[in-house]
Amino acid sequence: MGTAAPEDDGTARPRTAIAVLTSGGDAQGMNAVVRAVVRTAIGAGADVYAVYEGLQGLVDGGDRIKKADWGSVGSILHRGGTVIGTARSADFRQRDGRLKAARNLVQHGIDRIVVIGGDGSLSGADLFRSEWTGLLAELADRGEITVDQAQQHTHLMIAGVVGSIDNDMVGTDMTVGADTALHRIVEAIDALASTAASHQRSFVVEVMGRHCGYLALMSAIAGGADYVLIPENPPADGWEDEMCARLRAGRAAGRRDSIVVVAEGARDRSGQPITSQGVRDLLEERLGEDTRVTILGHVQRGGTPSAYDRWMPTLVGHAAAMEVVDAGPDSEPQLIGVHNNRVHRTPLMEAVERTREIPRLIDAGDYEGAMAARGSSFTEMVRVFQGIAQVAPTDVPPGARIAILHAGGLAPGMNTAVRAAVRFGLSRGHTMLGVRGSFQGLIDGHVSELTWGDVEGWVGVGGAELGTSRAVPSVEQYYAVSRALENHGIEALLVIGGHSAYEATYRMLQERDRYPGFQVPVICLPTTIDNNLPGSEMTIGTDTALGEIVSAVDRLKQSAMASRRCFVVEVMGRYCGYLAFMGALSVGAERVYLHENGVRLADLTADVAEMVESFAAGRRFHLAIRNEAASVGYTTDFLCQLFAEESGGAFDVRPMVLGHLQQGGNPSPYDRVHATRLAAYCVDWLSGQIVAGKREWGFVALTDGALSTVPLKTMPDLVDMQFRRPIDPWWLELQPIMGALATEPAEDGR
Repeated sequence: MGTAAPEDDGTARPRTAIAVLTSGGDAQGMNAVVRAVVRTAIGAGADVYAVYEGLQGLVDGGDRIKKADWGSVGSILHRGGTVIGTARSADFRQRDGRLKAARNLVQHGIDRIVVIGGDGSLSGADLFRSEWTGLLAELADRGEITVDQAQQHTHLMIAGVVGSIDNDMVGTDMTVGADTALHRIVEAIDALASTAASHQRSFVVEVMGRHCGYLALMSAIAGGADYVLIPENPPADGWEDEMCARLRAGRAAGRRDSIVVVAEGARDRSGQPITSQGVRDLLEERLGEDTRVTILGHVQRGGTPSAYDRWMPTLVGHAAAMEVVDAGPDSEPQLIGVHNNRVHRTPLMEAVERTREIPRLIDAGDYEGAMAARGSSFTEMVRVFQGIAQVAPTDVPPGARIAILHAGGLAPGMNTAVRAAVRFGLSRGHTMLGVRGSFQGLIDGHVSELTWGDVEGWVGVGGAELGTSRAVPSVEQYYAVSRALENHGIEALLVIGGHSAYEATYRMLQERDRYPGFQVPVICLPTTIDNNLPGSEMTIGTDTALGEIVSAVDRLKQSAMASRRCFVVEVMGRYCGYLAFMGALSVGAERVYLHENGVRLADLTADVAEMVESFAAGRRFHLAIRNEAASVGYTTDFLCQLFAEESGGAFDVRPMVLGHLQQGGNPSPYDRVHATRLAAYCVDWLSGQIVAGKREWGFVALTDGALSTVPLKTMPDLVDMQFRRPIDPWWLELQPIMGALATEPAEDGR
């Protein structure tokens, strides 16, 4: 959104000045927003001021409003909380406090603000905006500002970014801090599950979220909990019996622990609070089992932000800065959020009002309305949890024989997908079969039935318990694959894997009419750290791999700060630069080298010159990220030798090849939730195919937040088959943002 520039009448105009502040509760990732706002606005030619201690800093003024420069927001991406502080300001709620805030801003020439906070902070800022003209008139009458100052700043322009671990704001898929909070919760549940299993003990885990059950629901799914209680969807009357029956059934099926997750705002259908202590007492009384309560509290707000809570806040911070820089007097304040990984704008007060409506719906007992307000994906995940958490019912009619196999490279989340598919399939009455050893294992007959208990504990385990292989069946082996499908009575096939899995299945589709065993429905589920599959903006495993990159570079930076050093970090991804680019964006790298862009000698020459100049000016650390296949000739070692040779001894250069570290580790909460959602969808789709007598082959896709199945035959139209990557990757559009934040504008003279 922009405004037409006024004609130049020769009159000097004050330089555009904006302020950025964090207010209300803190949230991991706020620093990424602050960094992006400051650097974007400086790059746009504006002066930027950081307001310390939130809205209270506006009221206090003085040294709580400080001009920020490029370097003042360096090395803050990895820090939790907010480096400029936050507070809940009682003074700002009073008009006299807002008068002081207006005076302090005008005295600095500021009439544009980016507010990072919750609904209270955002609505308070909007009230401030609506009063602005009157406040300045009163200040001018008092003589606290000049008439000229009032005339130069006739309107206050604001943009809002939601910083809240609760993920409770309408208008954005994720709020800043929610993903990291989910990490903290799932880490705790994983740790509790291990000790609980050792003693065959039950744990009740209470999580934050106020009126929003997002953290409770998603942590229950990602942590493999047995039961979850959330405010938007209170359990039906008699839930106590149902919960205890589910826990008993889980133990009978092989579980050694029981986990119940309780949202802090949980209640029953009559509106009475359900407390963690109350659930504990109930379980001890009815199950006769040692039960402990863990209230996670503010640990959920703390710690290093996740990879997602670095790159997503960077995007919205950049957009928020441009929103206020370009805003005019008639611009409606916007909430800057994300929708399907894209920056999304919603009128600020519309988002606030719709958010505040949800607690009112809950209080009124309109739980259907509250669930609908949370969105279709939230409702979908409630249904999915019910399907995977309870032991397979015995009163459903027998279904089909559905087989699951892996193919392609390893990706964190493969086990999660198998677990979800097995349990969701069993809940539908299907017989679920596991194929060990990929397609070769199918040929060799390594096929066995998987029960509910067989996949117990797989939700957060890295690797692939069924095994995987990049080897794909040759044309000569198609007959053997077909016979294996027939011999085991397989009526549907779920293939979980990466590009090799998709390509192998596509080739089999081409020969389908020749083999009777291929006359079954088949669907591919995307699991690869390379993020190079059609229809999937973020494949399962990508978030975990990105987290490993961020964690490694964080440690690298700590070691490098003691000396003047440049690091060239090589990451995986084959010919797809997603991990390299998003890793660079998440860690604040100065340069990234991608195969999609190519690496040119002229660019390297410019990079070297800039690097030498910056170290001469006082830089202590330079970071470049290189995709493993960025260039045949300009390898990681070559770049290091080039940079070292040209440094003139002013700085050291070191390579770091992360390698298969990126494929290891337990899947992140996002990858667990995403894998569970996709696996349940695939089983539902295969079930529908079987019932309808159809035999289609496809792959699952996520479009505008909704899952769908794309015919596998269209794969060549969507993928560059030579370089194994999507033809039009969405993330390449983000390159200008990284460029804007990585290089300080020369005209600033700093």
